[in-house]
Formats: sequence, structure tokens, C-alpha cells
Amino acid sequence: MGSTPHRFLSYMKDITDVIIIGAGACGLFTAINIAEKAPDMRILILEKNKEALGKVRVSGGGRCNLTNAETNPREFVKNYPRGNRELLGVFSRFSSQDTVRWFSWHGVAIKQEADGRMFPQSNSSQTVIDCFLSLAKKYHIEILYRQNIQSFSYEQELWQVQGTETFLCRHLVVATGSNPKIWEVLAGLGHTIVPPVPSLFTFASKDTFVEGLAGVSKQVGVKLLDSQGTPLKMPLIDKQGLIGALLITHWGFSGPAVLKLSAFAARILAELEYKFALQINWLAEVDELLTAQDALSILQEEKQQHPRKELQNHCPFSLAKKLWNKLLERAGVLPHQLWAELNKGQLHALAKELTASTFSIEDKAPFKEEFVTAGGVSLKEIDFKSFRSKLYPTLYIGGEALDIDAVTGGYNFQNAWSSGYIISTMINANND
Repeated sequence: MGSTPHRFLSYMKDITDVIIIGAGACGLFTAINIAEKAPDMRILILEKNKEALGKVRVSGGGRCNLTNAETNPREFVKNYPRGNRELLGVFSRFSSQDTVRWFSWHGVAIKQEADGRMFPQSNSSQTVIDCFLSLAKKYHIEILYRQNIQSFSYEQELWQVQGTETFLCRHLVVATGSNPKIWEVLAGLGHTIVPPVPSLFTFASKDTFVEGLAGVSKQVGVKLLDSQGTPLKMPLIDKQGLIGALLITHWGFSGPAVLKLSAFAARILAELEYKFALQINWLAEVDELLTAQDALSILQEEKQQHPRKELQNHCPFSLAKKLWNKLLERAGVLPHQLWAELNKGQLHALAKELTASTFSIEDKAPFKEEFVTAGGVSLKEIDFKSFRSKLYPTLYIGGEALDIDAVTGGYNFQNAWSSGYIISTMINANND
């Protein structure tokens, strides 16, 4: 009988206050913010890889696009194909401005680029990694690597997590990103998992048009069509498509406009097995597109004013010469042809090609700077005031483990920072 209190005390010592599964952006940000307000709490992070912050290291070409300069939460959430409604209140509580302040307070100077993306002043993700790991060391946050989590279960107000050994904790945070094994465990606990599909990818095309044009970038209007030429309906994207920068590659099309389409149409394109059509209007002026009739009027005027000039040497639009010549060929016009020689049919064909070039897309291709998946824990099962599971009172799920994803520009990381910060405040509040 005398040994029972000793066994009980030993058992209690083995209970960690908080276990976080995943030493990525969301996981470490959560841990640090808990520890800063409650340095006496025992925090353990379990990471499956041999090092922390792997995605931070490679994102943004190794520069780490931390967030975006957009300050209006209503505008900010428009960059999330999934999770935009739920995140509106979240970003009102911890915004991109709060992120900039947080990193500045912790010694990471941030700079803003012309397109609104924000990076460490050092231009190196290592600055962020060093900041996080030094803070983890300062607050005695333990990180165990190569932890292949097999299961976790809830009993008698404690979580039991099975990794290389068995761990016990009062609060469990899942910050694993897109992890099928962890989703399987959560499904076993009763959570609904929205099936994952790729998001943020480029478009592969076998069209000979792209040959010799790799590296050409242009502000364009883009929209997606099915195999019958019908525009695809996408949430939050106007039926006319969107305007943005397009980059021609050796294998097809990339750039912010294509990546945004891939994110907002992720599920539709998966159902189509990535066989669809991309329509491009090459005549974009800031946030306005010229119509085929606009283009035709300009072409007719050029024919009148420059009849003796060769088309290849005189382009009335802001197009690279080799792109202009390729568009002439697609319209059935010879580059060395004189403007005076253009017939009515060629004028109409060229106007159409300039404003509605259509390319068959045969497959998706990876975007190496970001790795994003649409899918995860159903948002209906999360309380977004706390990121707490509605099924378990001490289970929190943040970042891309949820069915939330965004376009490029720092938005996916902002989801990690905001969800991590709010989780930390709720755990600290419940620990008082």
C-alpha cells in the first residue's frame, strides 16, 4: 500500500502538458507562443522527419514567403479557395500585421516586395529556422525527431500518443499538414476527412505553341474550359476568369494566374483527370481585358496606317516579338506578310487568337516552391474561435491538417501563424 503514492507521482511526472504532433510552421509557432506566456508548461513536439521546419526551409525558393502585405481581412480571405469564411474572424484576431510585428519582436526583420509578398530581410529561410529553434531551446521545448505516430486516443481526460514510445498529455495539438496517416487516426476518432487532391500546380500541354517561348511572361486573362469548350464554374472566380501574370514554360503554362486557377479549381480538375482547356486573352490592361471587337478595331486601324510594314516587325500590342509571331502563325498569318495583305478572315482570326487562344491541357505539373494539398479535417468539426475539435475538448487542429489551402503569396503560412497563435491562447487560458 505504501508504494501507491510513489507510483502515482511517477505517473503524473510522465504526463506532458501539451504534445504537438508536427515540428513545422504551425507546430513550432504554437509551442513558442504557449511557452512565452506559460514558461512552466511542459511542451513536447513529435516530428516524423529528422529535422524541423522542412517546408519553411524550401518554400519561396529557399527565401520563405512569410505572409502578405494585404491588411484587410475581407480581401485576405479571398485567396483561400477553402476556408475563406472560417478564416475571416481568425485573421481579425491575428493578422498579417501581427505576424510582421511578431517576427520583428523576435529579431527577424521583414521586407515587402512589389507584389505584396513579405520575406525575411536576409532573403533566407534559415533566418526563420534559427529564430524558431533558438526560442524552442530558450523555453525548453523538447523536440523528438523520427517519431512515426501510430495512434492517439483519449481516455480519462488524457491523451495517449503512440510513437516510438507511449506519451501522455493533457492537451494535444495536430499540426502535421497534409499527412494521410494522421488523417486516418483522426478519422478513427470520428472526424470527417475531406479526401485530398493536389492544389497549386502548373499546366502541362503538348501544344507546339510553347516551343521557343519558355520564359516569356505576360499579364493576361485566363479561364478554364471543359473538353466541350464550356467554362468551368469555380467558387470565388468570376465566370470571365481572372487576370494575372502567366509564364510560358518548356512543358506548358505556369505563373500566378495559372497557380490561382489550379487552387480554386483543384477538385474540379481532379474529377476531369487533369484534361481540360486553358483559354488565354493576351490583351490585358491592368485589371481590364480587351475584347475581340476591340482587338479587331485596332488591327483594322493598323492596316490603314501601316500598310507597307511586315506584321513581324510591327506589333500594335505590348507583346514580346516571338510571342506575337507565334500568335500570327496560330491565326494563319505569315509573319513576313504586309499589313495591307491581311484579308477580312485573317483579321478576325487574329483578333480571336489575341483574345481567346485555347490550349489543350493534358496533365498537371508540379510547382516546386510550394507543396499544397486541398483536403483534410472537415471545417464543420472545428470551433474557429479556438481551433478546438468539436468532438474532443482538448484536441486542437491547425494549419494545413484542416481542409484549408491558399494561393501563393504567403497566405498558406499566414494560416499556420494565425491558427497556431489562437491555439496557444486557448491552451494558456485553459491552463490558468
